[in-house]
Amino acid sequence: MTDRIGSPALLAAVVVSAVLYVVAAVALGTPPAAAASGPEVVAWFRAHGDGVRWCAWALTMNAVPAALVFALLRRLLPPPHRDVFLIGATAIVATTSVQAWLWLGLALHPDRLDPATARTVLDVSVFWGPVLTGSTVTTMATPTWLALRAEAGLPRWLGILGLVVCGEQLVETITIFGSSGFIEPGGAMNVQLGAALFWIWLVAFAVWGGLRGRYGPARNG
Repeated sequence: MTDRIGSPALLAAVVVSAVLYVVAAVALGTPPAAAASGPEVVAWFRAHGDGVRWCAWALTMNAVPAALVFALLRRLLPPPHRDVFLIGATAIVATTSVQAWLWLGLALHPDRLDPATARTVLDVSVFWGPVLTGSTVTTMATPTWLALRAEAGLPRWLGILGLVVCGEQLVETITIFGSSGFIEPGGAMNVQLGAALFWIWLVAFAVWGGLRGRYGPARNG
């Protein structure tokens, strides 16, 4: 039995996943800032309730293609690196679901939202961004390490890209201490810069895996 090169299923899954992620981001728009007052948060959810629902729908639909992307990429890695990758990927999917619950709860009855309660619940939700950096770095760490060492057949450029993105994600942890502006939790550094860089790395890895990755008996565990 010889290795199979490439995976059409991986290419299809990453395209669907990326499209659904874009739909979610566009539907949500610009969320309330961490420094927004309770009344401002309530007003935003009253005006954007449908957008929140469409965002959550897209993220829900994305669970299957995203899981397929992670599962197929995992097969390209040797043990125990594949297991570290899977732990990080699972945490990304799980915590994204929890964050969607919180946003949907706020959007369900916006006309009856208490401003102080809305602000508190959103405060919990926005810290999904800062804490998620731990999961993204866990996901990228082992493929980046292997690629930099030219091991497991991974290209060195993927390691260099991963090193850059991991560095940004580690710097991004400062949003845990932020309160307003670019470094506020759940702000531009998290949901625009950090998310975009992680997706660039993931799509690059998936496209390479779909075109050049080697899938064979020795990698099926």
